[in-house]
Amino acid sequence: MLQGKEIICFANDWDGEPLSKKHIMRRLAKRNRILWVNSIGNRSPKINRKDLGRIFRKANQFFQGVKEVEENLYVFSPVMIPFYHSMFLRKSNQHLLAWMIRRQLKQLGFSKPITWTFAPSSADVVGRLGESQIIYHCVDEFSAFSDAPQTAIQEMEETLLKKADLVIVSASTLQESKRRWNPNTHLVRHGVDYDHFRKALDPAMAVAPELTRLPRPVIGFHGLIADWIDLVLIRKMALQYPQWSIVLLGSVTTDLAPISGLKNVHLLGKRPYEALPAYCKGFDVAILPFVVNRLTLYANPLKLREYLAAGLPVVSTDLPEVRSLGGDIRIGRSHSGFIEQVAELLKKKEIGPSLARSKSMERESWDDKVEVLSSLVEGEAARLQRSDHPRSAIGDRLVQPQELS
Repeated sequence: MLQGKEIICFANDWDGEPLSKKHIMRRLAKRNRILWVNSIGNRSPKINRKDLGRIFRKANQFFQGVKEVEENLYVFSPVMIPFYHSMFLRKSNQHLLAWMIRRQLKQLGFSKPITWTFAPSSADVVGRLGESQIIYHCVDEFSAFSDAPQTAIQEMEETLLKKADLVIVSASTLQESKRRWNPNTHLVRHGVDYDHFRKALDPAMAVAPELTRLPRPVIGFHGLIADWIDLVLIRKMALQYPQWSIVLLGSVTTDLAPISGLKNVHLLGKRPYEALPAYCKGFDVAILPFVVNRLTLYANPLKLREYLAAGLPVVSTDLPEVRSLGGDIRIGRSHSGFIEQVAELLKKKEIGPSLARSKSMERESWDDKVEVLSSLVEGEAARLQRSDHPRSAIGDRLVQPQELS
């Protein structure tokens, strides 16, 4: 593993879901110091309660300064409003953000840090922080999110791809897409918190009480319930098999009209990450009911490996990364095909946590993935040291205004 490094990480908000970024940085923080920069947003805010609340929350976090949330891991929430359609405002934000982060770096005693960014919106400031190395770790096709300013995000990402010394992607489709802008693009698929989810197989682990009260079988999903979840498919499943209990765990950010009034669909809300194995233990079949579109075709869903680490049989819609994982996953290529796959698992009684399924994920842990990532980063650092163009010169060259237009 990397050790003795100082890393600036641009990612989502630290207090959000434990996504790939958090899993990686938590492990790196065991031997390195991390400045985690909370989300600077991929879209301009709207005048609504949700966005205004987020602005006030971020302002409050900013005035609290840098907070050490775990050993060697410091979180900073910058204050800026991402108006990406205006080049003048982007420039203003760029200078303000660079100043704020350099100030925090000085206070923490960071010198020539590695920038490890997961966020295209960081493009305007990356390269201005005295970095020794720039890594862009791409885990989504950000311009495909329904609320994203597509053109602005694509422009920022292209800038970031050109600046990066090393590009890491989590899906083969992302590798095909990004390497045309940077040939030094490497595929490292997601890992899984294996020891956490294998607890679903522990005889001492009790099933979540909410599930014990439901009629069986229990068909389960955990994750954000957003517009990439196929609620029409859920509706068809619920109507075709009213004796099934369909459980959806997670926050909701989309219209629930397709499943409104269905008595066998149970929206249990967001549950703590620590409690997920207890829910997985109570699932007979886990499902990944994603809409197949431009966003999901580039995705590598974390929950797929989490389900398998918990030993669960999985039925998924047809996505490239699902096919690449192989193993004990059934794929539904249509709504009817998806439902038939679930029914067949139940008929054959291939249900609930299985040790054999869990062991298939034993070598897919985040610890193993961080070792692979560390090797790539160390190799690129050695290459830069041998290069005739030191990072400082490359960074200065890459952030000239003509490349930010």
